[in-house]
Amino acid sequence: MRGLDRAMTEKNSTLWVKDIHLSFGGVSALSGVDVEVREGELLSIIGPNGAGKTSLLNCINGFYRPQKGDIFFEGKQITDLSPYRIASLGIARVFQGIQLYSGLSVLDNLMAARHIHMNHSLWSELLYFGKARSAEIKHRRRVEEIIDFLEMEPIRKKVASTLPYGMRKRADLGRALALEPKLLILDEPMAGMNLEEKEDMARFIIDIHELIKIPIVLVEHDMEVVMDITERIVVLDFGKLIAEGRPEQIKADPKVIKAYLGSE
Repeated sequence: MRGLDRAMTEKNSTLWVKDIHLSFGGVSALSGVDVEVREGELLSIIGPNGAGKTSLLNCINGFYRPQKGDIFFEGKQITDLSPYRIASLGIARVFQGIQLYSGLSVLDNLMAARHIHMNHSLWSELLYFGKARSAEIKHRRRVEEIIDFLEMEPIRKKVASTLPYGMRKRADLGRALALEPKLLILDEPMAGMNLEEKEDMARFIIDIHELIKIPIVLVEHDMEVVMDITERIVVLDFGKLIAEGRPEQIKADPKVIKAYLGSE
């Protein structure tokens, strides 16, 4: 294991998924998948339905335990860690389905995500003094910065369940950013959106990548968006990696055309 840790550090990778195998009964979901997420890059993972994209993300987040293989994050093995521990290390995920607290405001949803950074005592928190008070001010300031960044000022105090779909997705992204991630995973963030909402989301993803400068893993079915904003693409099909490269390489790859983009 130390050799693999050392190799990953030398590769300057933020995340390294090495030879992952995952099966459910007799069904193989992932078979020998290798994926590297490099420092500061925007990587897309594409493939048809059932290709293994969500299974791969679930392994990274600790929801699934692969039968074989290793996952390293910033040089540390995380393969067997719990989802909470993995999140605390700095991996945040926006799921395809909205995960907001429907009865809370947008502001309170983002504040709830800050719990991972709150380490003062329960007693000081109950009495709201000292470190608890100063921490509350700090967390509130950070949340307000995210609200401004994602242009959510008009909805900051609105209850999540009352918002249009696109705004709820945006708030979900804000909650992930409130974790201050070192790696952001976006699982079909534009699913169910109209054209205007997709354009807004794509713009925010680009802004996160360029301004906040954290690596992003994007799983998305909208190929126009993927090809426009992605630096590198990994393609899965039936649980196997069939192609990897820049958008122009993926567009021209016969295996990808056959499996996903469609034959002529």
